[in-house]
Amino acid sequence: MAAESGGWVGMGWDWSDADDIRRRLDEGADPERWSGGLPLHRAAVFGSPEAVAELARRVADVDALEDGVTALWEAVLSRNADNARALAAAGADPWRPSLGGWSPGRLSLAGPTPELFPVPEGTALTDTERAAAQEADRLTKALGEFYYDGTGLACVAGIDADEAVRRLQATPVNGELLAVMDDFLEDPYAYDMDESLHIVGVTSVPGGCVVTQPWGYAPQMPGVLARLSVGTVCYGLYANPKSGNQGSVARDGTIEGSDLHPGGGPDEDDSSAEVLASYLYQHSAVAYACAFVGLRLTDRRAVVGPPDVWVELPRRDYWSR
Repeated sequence: MAAESGGWVGMGWDWSDADDIRRRLDEGADPERWSGGLPLHRAAVFGSPEAVAELARRVADVDALEDGVTALWEAVLSRNADNARALAAAGADPWRPSLGGWSPGRLSLAGPTPELFPVPEGTALTDTERAAAQEADRLTKALGEFYYDGTGLACVAGIDADEAVRRLQATPVNGELLAVMDDFLEDPYAYDMDESLHIVGVTSVPGGCVVTQPWGYAPQMPGVLARLSVGTVCYGLYANPKSGNQGSVARDGTIEGSDLHPGGGPDEDDSSAEVLASYLYQHSAVAYACAFVGLRLTDRRAVVGPPDVWVELPRRDYWSR
């Protein structure tokens, strides 16, 4: 069993117990192989500095690659500064180029620990990168932490709430629906979903507007995004409680990206700007969606409500535009 599993039977998410890891290694556990990937990469994200150091001194190459990145990259990306220091002390190279041309060390300059490694002369963020990092810090703090599972958003650049309502040919909520709106907002899932999906909130924000539905996916439907994005760009988000955050990009009436994963980590083929954005907004899907189109929210009201106006969408097929 030890040979088949590499000696890591029972290891899951937690790689912080250095004594257990040391015991396993002494008993023959393979420091280079684990069923879920390379042990050092796993410990870099989910382990302790002591566990990282123990594994690092047993591997043949502390800068071995998994999915194109080193363990040090994983530690920096996950903002585990102590683990990153342990890897650097073991000989890992902070300045080795990785995804999008970024090295772990240069990426750390955009995060909360820019002093993590001694910086070589001439190595610095560009003005654009520094501004992006500063805005990410401001925006994520302005939004704060809040529960948004089940929320649908459309973040639209360059138009205000009135123009968004006009483009959607929506009508302000009134009459009988307005009379029950307070009760509806207390428990929207108690109402007919076919009806409630036609109600969205719209709010003007610096840089554009936000269309929100805290209980459903309507703002991210292709027909909604296409209408909102004419002459501009729009990022749609649905925080699916079952499958995670789902993103879409619409530009000038055309859906140009779907099945995206805002708030997730960068991919191997991402550009330099995409890698930076993924790092800055990791686990912050709402902030990522806003930043993608240049919205500069000062709080989360546009997302969670109350919006500037609740409106009712016309009945039409929004999945085929």
